[in-house]
Amino acid sequence: MAGAHAASTDPDALSWYEATARQRVVALADPGSFQEFLPPTERRMSPHLPLFDLPRAFDDGIVVGRAKLDGKPVLVAAQEGRFMGGAFGEIHGAKLVGLLRAALILKPAAVLILFDTGGVRLQEANAGETAIAETMRAIVDVRAAGIPVIGLIGGRAGCYGGGGLIAGTCSRLAVSEGGRISVSGPEVIETNKGAEEFDSRDRALVWRTMGGKHRRLIGGADAFCADSVSAFREAALDLIGRAPAFDLATLEAEQERLESRLARFGDCRDATDVWARLGVNDPDAVPAMDTRAFDETVARVREADHDAR
Repeated sequence: MAGAHAASTDPDALSWYEATARQRVVALADPGSFQEFLPPTERRMSPHLPLFDLPRAFDDGIVVGRAKLDGKPVLVAAQEGRFMGGAFGEIHGAKLVGLLRAALILKPAAVLILFDTGGVRLQEANAGETAIAETMRAIVDVRAAGIPVIGLIGGRAGCYGGGGLIAGTCSRLAVSEGGRISVSGPEVIETNKGAEEFDSRDRALVWRTMGGKHRRLIGGADAFCADSVSAFREAALDLIGRAPAFDLATLEAEQERLESRLARFGDCRDATDVWARLGVNDPDAVPAMDTRAFDETVARVREADHDAR
């Protein structure tokens, strides 16, 4: 039902943040081009969740398949953040890894991963952690074969935990203001370090620290999108065309940039301190900027365009 609804939805009007995984995929791809692998009718569900008396999803919270984007063949994976926060489990991870391995055979123009995840399911911890590692290995293989892997981040669950690690291995990332990228979530940081270190209830702090605007300004994401499927589609097409080479020189340059970033911003207590050092004239105004004003700000920040995550 979600796919049928999305097929008749205007991509310009459909909110990426509010849409389901299937709505995003169908509206993102060329009309009528998406073909799902292992759809809900296949009943590929988690074998572990019943042990905890937890409900299962017929697709285990991830949609995978092939499609066309502006006529180019692509493989697509979309996580469903409404099911267990889009968390990785055994089947969920196997579907993503299988899609990436298929890319080595099918040779698409790109692989698109629509992230919407809180990380790994505690109920499937070992299997989930293994899936994260296998996914990162598979992305490395796909990129080494010359196929770009583009991550799109703007869903309710954000891109946390192992998902944040996977995002860091992608060729390019596009993020909206609603998207968040971090290895450790706000509650995890607060639990381990205390509210004085990071107050997870301070939503403005969360978005300043982990949100799309901050990630774009420091170069952790390569494009900033308005909250619409059409904006993410435009960004994906652009990023596919300028994916970086995957070689030793690229990796060494990324490491050097990360070391420089730590040296320059390591003593900052808030994202606004970082933005000020980046040369943003009015750091406090950044959270309220619309997409156009923010893009103009990004254009003046040299550090915003590089490959370091």
